[in-house]
Amino acid sequence: MINAGKQTISELASSSYFSSSDSFAMIRGGHIDSTVLGAMEVSESGDIANWMIPGKMIKGMGGAMDLVAGVKKIVVLMEHVSKDGSLKFIPSCSLPLTGRDVVDMIITDLCVFERQSPAAPFSLIELADGVSADEVASKTTARFLR
Repeated sequence: MINAGKQTISELASSSYFSSSDSFAMIRGGHIDSTVLGAMEVSESGDIANWMIPGKMIKGMGGAMDLVAGVKKIVVLMEHVSKDGSLKFIPSCSLPLTGRDVVDMIITDLCVFERQSPAAPFSLIELADGVSADEVASKTTARFLR
């Protein structure tokens, strides 16, 4: 068996699985309520960039674009800043977009942001232990409510 990241995996006694075509049928048919995705960038308006960096070799687009177009709630799970210190929650994405105005919640190693509707700004709703709102603000260029 191979997972979505093209890695060989084994199954547990409680495992269940289905074909890729069934998975896309569920996504495209509107049968998935929420998804959790990683991201390289998220904009203050809820845009997500998570599928490629221009000039880098990629294996393929994967199903992220189907997921952001076909689910009701999108949660992004990511480090707050990249390995080189670049900010990831920013005013507008510089990388190619996976989806526009689709992210509902962002969970990082520092905090949790949420927005109540697509037109609403993100609100800072939770801080990690030992992290202040000022630290989050210093590592975030996107506008958000405290």
